[in-house]
Amino acid sequence: MRFAIDIPNFGLASDPHVIAELAYEAEEAGWDAFFLWDHINYNMRGSQETPIMVDPWITLTAIALRTKRILLGTMVTPLPRRRPWKIARETVTLDHLSHGRLILGVGLGSDRSREFSGFSETVNARAHGEMLDEGLEILAKLWSGEEVSYEGKHYQLSNVRFLPRPYQMPQIPIWVAGFWPNKKPFRRAAQWDGVFPLMREHEITPQDLREIVNYMRPYRTREKPLDIVSSGRTSGTDKAADAATIAAFIDAGATWWEETFTWQDTLEEVRQRIRLGPPLTGTNRPQW
Repeated sequence: MRFAIDIPNFGLASDPHVIAELAYEAEEAGWDAFFLWDHINYNMRGSQETPIMVDPWITLTAIALRTKRILLGTMVTPLPRRRPWKIARETVTLDHLSHGRLILGVGLGSDRSREFSGFSETVNARAHGEMLDEGLEILAKLWSGEEVSYEGKHYQLSNVRFLPRPYQMPQIPIWVAGFWPNKKPFRRAAQWDGVFPLMREHEITPQDLREIVNYMRPYRTREKPLDIVSSGRTSGTDKAADAATIAAFIDAGATWWEETFTWQDTLEEVRQRIRLGPPLTGTNRPQW
């Protein structure tokens, strides 16, 4: 089991200098990864304030330069509202800058905060799914360093080649997010490197995760073990309770725990939890 910090790119830490320093403190405290949400607009429920936001990719660059060991990435980038070739360039550059510490989390995104409709982008969920699948295929092809032509419903490429290849070979790890019990995101995730399950009504439970893992197993075609992400909050002070929480998720198949914060948390609350360190150390990582 490995442990990550996951914070929004607005609200509690809307200054890239502050976020980079939080990542440094997380590295010093023994966390394994530091992830940022990827929003360009956000409707903070119950608040009339317009959030102050940072660009996640530029902020990840600051994190890469401030740290040496900790993994980093977006959790998650809505690929349908990004040009996949632009993401290909940004990810490879960041992967080299960080000496192979990047993880790319992807998903469909939503229009809850008008992040599509506010910019005259389609809000059709089926189209977003098609764009996500095409975008992932394009990313893998461009990362290969070979000349690429591609003819899809939403994207077309003609005789383009991107160099350098990623620092990580054969490619940067891709984790796919999805809301259970929708099935398509989890069939998609089974073809890549990791899965980040979410639920709309409540946080994922160990039983939910076990069902997800069992559902995905027949669709897994790669030999490489799949990263399975669980998320929530632990105290950092009640070690016995934290250990029990993590053990239940490990038993369900999780390989990662994300300590997830929202815009409602204060900077001091996040910093205090980071400094208390991960819930456990030295836990075994399941393989399947």
